Amino acid sequence: MPLDFKKEYKDLYMPKAKPVFIEVPPMTFFAVAGTGDPNEPDGAYARALELLYGLSYTVKMSKMGAWQPEGYFDYVVPPLEGLWWAGAGAFDGASIVDKGALSWVSLICQPDFVTPEVFAWACAELAKKKPALAEACERASEGYAEGVPYLVHFAEGPCVQVMHRGSYDDEPASVEKLSAYMHSEGLPCDIAEGGESPVGHRAQGGFDGSAVLAALDSNGAVPNVRLHHEIYLADPRRTKPENLKTVIRHPVRRA
Repeated sequence: MPLDFKKEYKDLYMPKAKPVFIEVPPMTFFAVAGTGDPNEPDGAYARALELLYGLSYTVKMSKMGAWQPEGYFDYVVPPLEGLWWAGAGAFDGASIVDKGALSWVSLICQPDFVTPEVFAWACAELAKKKPALAEACERASEGYAEGVPYLVHFAEGPCVQVMHRGSYDDEPASVEKLSAYMHSEGLPCDIAEGGESPVGHRAQGGFDGSAVLAALDSNGAVPNVRLHHEIYLADPRRTKPENLKTVIRHPVRRA
């Protein structure tokens, strides 16, 4: 039976509608950073997802080929995740008004057997299968840059999270729930200055995606850049907005 991350790690992927505290352990991800409207057809976000899913399924389906990573086991590809922050003018303090000013790191969690060597193999395999993605795959060894896939390993550490049900545009209400819970529990929000949540907070500065990737690649430690985090449990292309389920997670500091 393939391992399903959502079922195996319900505390991480299936919270209730009531906010909870959670300590997120070190995890491994394929990651791509970028800037721009996630709804733009053929935009940077769409290309990032093509890279992430392409690499993820290349590793998963290695079971059908002549070579598999050491320690391979069958599994369900985990859900798409995203770290988000907003540039000047992205939102008015209550809702997003310019999605083109959003920045993000999109991620898909990987089993622990996905090492740097496995990542390099997957990049080479994907480049052969999809020449349009070859340049991005080949740049993965040249240093951090937007639009390029990377393997990162970090612990998110102490966080609060809640299950949001409904449209992404209605997330401010769930963020307010998180904020109220943090206040009641004496848990200060630890979102990096300049990386404030794209809903419910006003941005005060900025930093680029390459800097965030460098911070995330922390060899299992909690990075010094912590951001608004979303985990997408339903495909918006196939799900009515009112039925969408999204985990919203904010990093906190212990009292």
